[in-house]
Amino acid sequence: MVFTTKGVVLRQRSIGEEDMILTICTADLGQIEVTARRTKSVKSRLSGAIHVACYSEFVLYRGRHDRYYINSATALSAFFGLREDVEKLSLASYFCELMQLVAPVQEGAGDCLRLLLNTLSFLESGKYPNDFLKAVYELRLLSVSGFMPDLVGCASCGEYTREEMYFFPVSGRLLCGDCGGKAEGSLPLSDSVLHAMRHIVFSPFEKLYGFRLSDRSLKSLASVTERFVLAQIDHPCKTLSFYHAIRLPEGEMNHEAT
Repeated sequence: MVFTTKGVVLRQRSIGEEDMILTICTADLGQIEVTARRTKSVKSRLSGAIHVACYSEFVLYRGRHDRYYINSATALSAFFGLREDVEKLSLASYFCELMQLVAPVQEGAGDCLRLLLNTLSFLESGKYPNDFLKAVYELRLLSVSGFMPDLVGCASCGEYTREEMYFFPVSGRLLCGDCGGKAEGSLPLSDSVLHAMRHIVFSPFEKLYGFRLSDRSLKSLASVTERFVLAQIDHPCKTLSFYHAIRLPEGEMNHEAT
């Protein structure tokens, strides 16, 4: 059975001397693994369409044991601009790794793919700060992948807002200061950061990027969303560690990326 699908390459891994297995996020099939034969050859016609973060159209066939193989691939958006900036390239790699960890396998992933494509496009263009895109991507991706936090109000008293509001990354819940929000593991949220988180989770996709924060609030938002990701995936994220390492002075470590 031969068919066509479009998707972003999330991961490559070598098989033998010539072949690769690609992990691809598609709208119709979700996250799938496909075998790309003889792709390490300098003469391979696939090489320009199968690198990580490339959006391509794939002609696939399903072989024995329901395994997918590539007949041909054509790059639709290669995002070459990301490869001119090591920080952007490392962030794009993190976006792909996170997608691989949380996107549904072999079922529809249209919302996930749309989010990834828009984020990569904005990252390449420089339209938004990197930390802004990272925070929006992290929180929205987890929300559409079954990890949506409960940001409607305090999980105890139900209040939409209070003078003191706290977020718990492990449970994904809010508690106000009067209901024990200062407990161990909680993160204090300013009004602007809480409003931004609610916007990211609940807004229509067309308005997802339609908010602004001060530099201080953006830094706080980025810290909260990353802590939420790390608490939910419970998995080492090498690309995130590398992203932080290249942004820090030599010898420093980022405690949130460990």
